[in-house]
Amino acid sequence: MQASPSSPAPWAPKSRTGIPRLSLDAPQLLGVAPQLGPLAGGNAVTLTGIGLSGATEVHFGTVCAGHLMAGSDTRVEVTAPAGSAGNAPVTVTTAGGTSDAVSYAYLPPPVVTTVSSPTGPRSGGALVTLTGTGLGRTVAVLCGAVPAAFAAVDDHRVAVVVPPGPAGPVSVIAVTPGGSSPAVTCTRAVPPHL
Repeated sequence: MQASPSSPAPWAPKSRTGIPRLSLDAPQLLGVAPQLGPLAGGNAVTLTGIGLSGATEVHFGTVCAGHLMAGSDTRVEVTAPAGSAGNAPVTVTTAGGTSDAVSYAYLPPPVVTTVSSPTGPRSGGALVTLTGTGLGRTVAVLCGAVPAAFAAVDDHRVAVVVPPGPAGPVSVIAVTPGGSSPAVTCTRAVPPHL
C-alpha cells in the first residue's frame, strides 16, 4: 500500500499525539587538530566529523570549551580550555546526542636546565646541546629573537647550532606545543686580539 502525499509514511515513528517524530543521529567525531596543546589552553582547535552543524557543546574531559563555532556539518572550531597534563577525551554534543570521544593531549612546557657549551664565537656556528625535560616535541629554538637550527635528539636533549649575533649574553629558549621553556643563557665571546 502506498501512502498518500498528505499522510506520513506508515513506518515513520509517532509521538503520543500521533504526529510523526524525526529521529536525530548523534554526531560522529573523527579527528582533532592540533592533537595537543598547552596546559593553559587558549589555543584554537578544529574538530572534524559528521553531523556537527548543530553542535551546542564541546567538552575536553569534563570542561566545556569556549568560543564554539560550527563552520559546517563536518567542522567545528573551538578554543581549548585549560587542562591537566595527559590525555583528555574530546566530545561534541548536538540535539541528537553526544559523540564518541577522540583524544587530545595537554603538554606541560619544556624545561632547559643546562647548555653544553655556554660560550661560543660571535660569528655563530657553535653546536651546543640543551639538556632538560619535555624537549622531544621541540618546534623551535630561539637565541634571543633569532630562530636557530636544531634537532631534537630525545625528550631530554636538543642539538642547536647557535646563530651569529652581537657579543655578550643571549637567552636561549626551547618552544614546544606545550609552551616555552624558561630561558637559559649562553655567551657570544669576542675573539682575542693577537
